[in-house]
Amino acid sequence: MTRAKTLLAVTILSAALLWVFLEMKPAVKPISLRFHALVDGEPLVLDDMRYKNPGGEGRFMVRDFQFYLSNIRLTGPGGDYVLPDSYHLLRFDGDLPYAEIKLPAMDAGVFDAIHWGIGVDPEANGTIKIAGDLDPNNRMAWNWQVGYKFILFEGGLEDSEGFLPLVYHVGFDENYTPQSLPFAAGAESSEETIVRFTVDIAALFRADGPLDMVTTPSVKFDRDDAARIAAGFPNMISASQ
Repeated sequence: MTRAKTLLAVTILSAALLWVFLEMKPAVKPISLRFHALVDGEPLVLDDMRYKNPGGEGRFMVRDFQFYLSNIRLTGPGGDYVLPDSYHLLRFDGDLPYAEIKLPAMDAGVFDAIHWGIGVDPEANGTIKIAGDLDPNNRMAWNWQVGYKFILFEGGLEDSEGFLPLVYHVGFDENYTPQSLPFAAGAESSEETIVRFTVDIAALFRADGPLDMVTTPSVKFDRDDAARIAAGFPNMISASQ
């Protein structure tokens, strides 16, 4: 073999090895958890009287919807990751059609499940602890003694009788709901790995039988009413492709 042919063979082999290395190299990128809010399968549109009262007459609109998600943890055959200070207030009133939580750069492929709690865990609830999005001075706090509202839903309903304000503020220690979901990257970009979830707001009003918003237009400090809304927490968030 001539020197030229030897150099060509070495070059081809080096290129092949480089390609194999690049293919095997983990996709270490920041991870974006994106939550898309829906009502009965439709994307959430604020301030629009378009959604049917789950248990009665009339249609309702959503003016404000936000909730706490806490203690995010990823698990899989490749290892576990616990996000520190993991208290996140997800709001759906911004310019983007989703709420987002950013995780550090990791290989998303080593995880197959994600775990979190809907609400604020009892250890942090009812304290003046400042961590993540916890703030005893924001509108999600009942007060320093009672703790945080886990979910805030405000809006209104119109029926043949006129307009009715809707206020659902739910958050007692017993309403904190751990949840585990499959974890799979739904999209890739050059900058990040995107994992999508859907948030079905209507699930809050049908878990314990369809709620008639006319007869129950407000839920605040009543534990039985709060439990009825919180019964929908396990079905509110689902993994999306």
